[in-house]
Amino acid sequence: MTQRQSVVLNGHDLTVEEIIAVGVGDFKVELDEQALERCRASRTFLEEAVAAKHIIYGVNTSFGPMCNKIIDDNQIEALQVNLIRSHAAGLGDPLKPYIAQAVMLIRLNTLVKGYSGVRLQLLEFMQWMINNGIAPYIPECGSVGASGDLIHLAHLSLAIIGEGNVYYRDQLRPVAEVFAELGREPMRLSFKEGIALMNGTSAMTALAAFAIYGAKKLLRVSYVTGAFGIELFGGIDDAFDEDLHWVKPHPGQLATAETIRNLYRGSGNITLREEMHDLIRDQHQEGLVFETSINVQDVYSIRCTPQVLAPVTEMIEAATRTVEVEANSSNDNPIIIPDKNKIIHGGNFHGQSIGFAMDALCVSLSTLCNLSERRLNKLLDKNLNEGLPEHLIPGTLGLTMGFMGAQYLATSTTAENRQLANPVSTNSISCNASNQDVVSMGTVAARKAFKLVSNAKHILTMEVLADLQALSFRNADRLGLGTSRIYALLKEDFQVYDNSRVFHDDLVKLRKILFSSQLFDNLTCYWQADGQAEQ
Repeated sequence: MTQRQSVVLNGHDLTVEEIIAVGVGDFKVELDEQALERCRASRTFLEEAVAAKHIIYGVNTSFGPMCNKIIDDNQIEALQVNLIRSHAAGLGDPLKPYIAQAVMLIRLNTLVKGYSGVRLQLLEFMQWMINNGIAPYIPECGSVGASGDLIHLAHLSLAIIGEGNVYYRDQLRPVAEVFAELGREPMRLSFKEGIALMNGTSAMTALAAFAIYGAKKLLRVSYVTGAFGIELFGGIDDAFDEDLHWVKPHPGQLATAETIRNLYRGSGNITLREEMHDLIRDQHQEGLVFETSINVQDVYSIRCTPQVLAPVTEMIEAATRTVEVEANSSNDNPIIIPDKNKIIHGGNFHGQSIGFAMDALCVSLSTLCNLSERRLNKLLDKNLNEGLPEHLIPGTLGLTMGFMGAQYLATSTTAENRQLANPVSTNSISCNASNQDVVSMGTVAARKAFKLVSNAKHILTMEVLADLQALSFRNADRLGLGTSRIYALLKEDFQVYDNSRVFHDDLVKLRKILFSSQLFDNLTCYWQADGQAEQ
């Protein structure tokens, strides 16, 4: 059995890809020794401040608007447990276990950064839980994303202290039972540790990481469908010409055009601008006006693909940076910086950055869906599809329906995603007795983005299936270097839809191939000059 790889947590360089890998159980977790030294120093400094009778929020004070209530030293550990139990008040469907695992990973990474004042025992206990695949049960609803994900992280903390439920080996079980089975006692939290666990943005950041991971897959599939689209309709090469895009050099536009250009390179389906003139003149008929069968310009869903996907590409990159900054930040309160002799009260737990990033991601991915749905419609509509069969029907028109019914999936889901693209990070509602008077709704935005990504996968699956069906009628034998390799791979699991099967089954199979595998994780392999398309 192959040993799982490890990610070493130091609070500085955790990536989205590592968050995903730990969440799904591919990576174990190690703790960086230098980071642990910072944590020791932070804890020692905090202990000295408590011994000196300093008043520190959440350590020897109560919480929120009750921060003026000072707690007796004999009760400061009970205070942490009371906080957890009272705030473990979420409802709704639970986060998927792999997301809950990622929440715990990100929380551990922020604590390992060394500015939270928790003991090493807590860090090591969380590491043990992650490496043993013990994922906390976390209901999805409850966070306003301002004093962090208090409710979500309270449910995480509940598992750490041996209360509530966890997922273990694909089963939801009482955490006390799982700990007993593994011979481990629950954590007994010391002062500051409850609020350090709960005051932060780890739930929204984990959800955002998985949304971004899915968004990157969607974008790569969109590059492929963009290339298939221009090949199926014999599009003009002008729209992807390098010089065209250098005079409007948005980075995402340049990247999109280059990728699609590389995918169809060598194609026999593309109409070249220098050949177009003669082809059109050869169709000349007498009269003041004659009509050509060659499109001098393609519709926008083909021609403007680089311009439409430009901000999508750039937004995914920007959201990735935001999420990685957040995952490597100290986002609880107060923050302890021993080398500057400071215990600072502030608002690092506020999730506005994640909220904005996720709302923007939703807008960009909704636009990606618009593009996909319109190309799909062009393939199916006999008035637009330039000679392809109506609804891509291979049999008797009218007796069989082809893709007629399936199009509703793409249309309705595109409409739903447009609704999900409405921002939620602007919907601040004052709460906590108006102590939290400006909140981010970052976790709601991240949940929304995660849902939108899942919906978008339905739409792109539908378009790819239609592309494969259309290529069964024409142009498959003249595909470009990259598109021909991709078509050959997808064709292995594809059958022309002829009404002899339930359409749903074809969609489920293709969706899994496109998004639950590494098929499109590296598009460059499809146009390598050596002719080998390694996966």
